[in-house]
Amino acid sequence: MTGSRTRPGTEGEAGFPFSAVVGQEQLQLALILCAVHPGIGGVLVRGEKGTAKSTVVRALAQLLPPVVDETGARPARLVELPVGATEDRVVGSLDLERVLRDGEQAFRPGLLAAAHHGVLYVDEVNLLHDHLVDVLLDAAAMGRVHIERDGVSHSHPARFVLVGTMNPEEGELRPQLLDRFGLTVDVAASRNVDVRMAVVRRRLDYEADPAGFAESYAAADRAVAERILGARDRVAQVRLDDGELRRIAALCAAFDVDGMRADLVVARTATAHAAWRGADAVTEDDVRVAAELALPHRRRRDPFDEPGISEDQLDDAMRDAAAEVDRSARSDGDAAEFDESRAPEDANDADPSNHRQAQDSDANQSADNDRADDQQNQRGDDPESRRDDEPNPGDPRSRTDEPNPSGDDPDDPDGPGGGQRPGAREGRSGAPVSAAATPPRWEVPGIGEGAPGRRSRAESRHGRVVRPSTDTGTGLHLLGTIFAAAPHQRSRGRGDGPLQLVAEDLRGAYREGREGNLVVFVVDASGSMAARDRLSAVTGAVVALLRDAYQRRDKVAVITVRGQDAELVLPPTSSVDIAVRRLSGMRTGGKTPLAAGLLKAREIVRRERVRDPRRRPMLVLLTDGRATGGVDPVPRARAAAALLANDAVTSIVVDCERGMIRLGLAAELARELRGGYLRLAELTGDSVADVVRAGSGRPGARAA
Repeated sequence: MTGSRTRPGTEGEAGFPFSAVVGQEQLQLALILCAVHPGIGGVLVRGEKGTAKSTVVRALAQLLPPVVDETGARPARLVELPVGATEDRVVGSLDLERVLRDGEQAFRPGLLAAAHHGVLYVDEVNLLHDHLVDVLLDAAAMGRVHIERDGVSHSHPARFVLVGTMNPEEGELRPQLLDRFGLTVDVAASRNVDVRMAVVRRRLDYEADPAGFAESYAAADRAVAERILGARDRVAQVRLDDGELRRIAALCAAFDVDGMRADLVVARTATAHAAWRGADAVTEDDVRVAAELALPHRRRRDPFDEPGISEDQLDDAMRDAAAEVDRSARSDGDAAEFDESRAPEDANDADPSNHRQAQDSDANQSADNDRADDQQNQRGDDPESRRDDEPNPGDPRSRTDEPNPSGDDPDDPDGPGGGQRPGAREGRSGAPVSAAATPPRWEVPGIGEGAPGRRSRAESRHGRVVRPSTDTGTGLHLLGTIFAAAPHQRSRGRGDGPLQLVAEDLRGAYREGREGNLVVFVVDASGSMAARDRLSAVTGAVVALLRDAYQRRDKVAVITVRGQDAELVLPPTSSVDIAVRRLSGMRTGGKTPLAAGLLKAREIVRRERVRDPRRRPMLVLLTDGRATGGVDPVPRARAAAALLANDAVTSIVVDCERGMIRLGLAAELARELRGGYLRLAELTGDSVADVVRAGSGRPGARAA
């Protein structure tokens, strides 16, 4: 079972009653609405530890109507998907026992089949391996599971209420999975003393007598269950008029959400809420409740944007949507009045020649416009015909970031072309980030042990099958097992029966995927950086790299170097957005104790190798290399770099030095680190391949 648990909704020991939960009304409502209309797409519960997230979800399954299948009526199941589950356990696999015993092909269903018509619960969904996330997304989107592997072709329905819980402090969810959840609820412990007292009292009463406590709330839970069942029967008859549908579309447009999934989810949620109220039509109040649950997580355009919608923002959007509904109603009324007052004997309408004259006039005007457009295209200044990436010579805003033939550094404020690059935008920290820059994909060389992620190559229990292996702990490699057994069939006396196997024939599946790494940023925040106004560009580069780390599911740590020592701004964490917030308040100035920063990075790497041995480290150093802090600062910095190199830490130095005179100290540090090297102005996708080769020692590497 790989740690999985399948719980019937009404069997087993008495769980904490749904009606006894205190202070989580919005979460309870979101779960109820998904139970009424599973097409909503599930609920993502975000919140700090100890806020009864898991308790409420488990209590929901006890309220769901029984399921009728080929075996008869049974309680709805709560299926828990563990973070460490294998793909075979999730989607199902070949029934090896029947293959070996009977010689026939058979399929063993997985957890998704068990969750059909029930609840699929994923605790710490943000830590779920990417390979399983992809499988889960496909099943949630299609309502079916398709298996094509190991000679097995199988398909079965898998319609379930998807519920995920997560603690944002442990890292954010991938955008692809985030959008799949229909509703999102942020939960937090109440600051109201009476509410906190009630929570503690009920929990203590439950622990003292679980069965008696559950019995005291049995009537309230039955009432909720009956109301859910009635709403399910009623939801298909609830009317969603065009006026409310226009309100929904206007709301989604006002919040600028991507795609049309938000509109559909809001419509389904509003319909479910109306059915839950016992109404026969959706009203404005239903739409507002649906928007509060379905839109906040879809406004997040950037990994470092704060999710959520404030009450004032929602009020403004609801007023604008109401105005749109009123305008549409008035427009429809005016059109109806115009049609009624229009005389059928209108001379212009009755005379066909007038129609021909109008058409001829329109055609002449269209021809004139076409000729004008042709002339404009010949001049080359048609903004509509120009490609999006083609510069307009008449528009000063369309300058590109092509290499400067004069050799001047366009990012150097001291040079002729200095200053912020055209087309740059500001990140959350206020630092300019080049719009042309693409996030780099740096890798740790070699094959890791598979910390979940998407950066470096790794042996993984969840990756693609590469070859057979003698290690059977990662799943059976069927073809490898057959090929190992085939040469021995005659000596084992096989006739027409099934394949004769012995233990020595079994072959496991060697899998390879991608892993996340520990990326330690060492940022030079000394006076030599701030004096030339370089810190904003460096901070912008770090933000771009952190965005890449978020996408690759790395852990990150940030060290700043200034004054007399190095400061650990952010200990290793998977919550990359916290790193951006810490950088925005970073202090600058003073000397440059580079050796202290490198030694602190080494200390963090060594500590994390003990705490999280599967996560391989990478050092990213952003500096001009001018070590000035402490005794013999330059030799000590080189010695510290050599220690990191001896510890086999992959490293990349981003040289922030600018100006006409360059000392090349950062390049010397890169040589001591035996890692990659590039200049700050080169932090684009074009330089990534060379940097990766330099960091891994492959041929063609760019020398520091």
